[in-house]
Amino acid sequence: MVAFEVPEVDYTRYSNRQLVAIPLAVLALALAVIAGWWVLTGAPVTMGIDFTGGSEITVQTSLSQEEIRASFDEPVVSVQGVAGENEQYIVTFESSEMGAIRQTAIDNGQMELRGSGSVSPVFGGQNQQMAVIGMAIAFVGMSLLAFAFFRTFVPSIAIVISAFSDIVIPVAVMNLVGIKLSLGTVAALLMLIGYSVDSDILLNNHVLRRSGGFYESTYRAMRTGVTMTLTSIAAMAVMAVAATLFGIELMASIGLVLVLGLSADLMNTYMLNVTLLRWYKYEGVNR
Repeated sequence: MVAFEVPEVDYTRYSNRQLVAIPLAVLALALAVIAGWWVLTGAPVTMGIDFTGGSEITVQTSLSQEEIRASFDEPVVSVQGVAGENEQYIVTFESSEMGAIRQTAIDNGQMELRGSGSVSPVFGGQNQQMAVIGMAIAFVGMSLLAFAFFRTFVPSIAIVISAFSDIVIPVAVMNLVGIKLSLGTVAALLMLIGYSVDSDILLNNHVLRRSGGFYESTYRAMRTGVTMTLTSIAAMAVMAVAATLFGIELMASIGLVLVLGLSADLMNTYMLNVTLLRWYKYEGVNR
């Protein structure tokens, strides 16, 4: 396992307002991006064909990606190379009417149809509903676990706010860089809830339930938590780069979402959560 040197941060140099300002500002900016996107597009994040419906075909051709796009009358969402296969491409369409798309590919003498599939708008809508319900159940379950574990408002709400921010920030960046929401990226967001709860509970448990002063306990938690998170970020970054090189767009998107979320988790855990815990230990408990 890769070892990371975790520096000991002198939190006494910073006030609670200074520490909490950055993560809250980033969260506010992310919420503004999502709200603006919702107003402009009618959805908080751009949906992939898993949720909107659409079609995909796989073709073998010597044509360039631009020439493939120009070969179809239907709007082409993307043209991706198939990993490990020369001159094979997956062409994605907004339309779920497969007949005309398949016929166009067959009639084009420079393309050989290798496979096809479609998602109906109705089924895509059902996927949307299931994804929203799944995210809601996971988030509510995480919140109930935090409150059951600590049974105190401030430490528990710190975990909930951190997890919420860990999801919102990657979603905002997804909109900015053009990553569409798919079943794969929903799975990545669900994984981020687990990562967030893990690091936040680790911190809260060290500070509230183990011996030692606040700053000593915080540093002990950081040595484990930061090392764990940086290792995961490195692994996900390698996955994203490798998937990009091999043209596996879904895996690249999942890796990037996890890198963004884990990076946000470092900020939220060791700035936002630490600040709320410090206020609770030194001011909140005694009031």
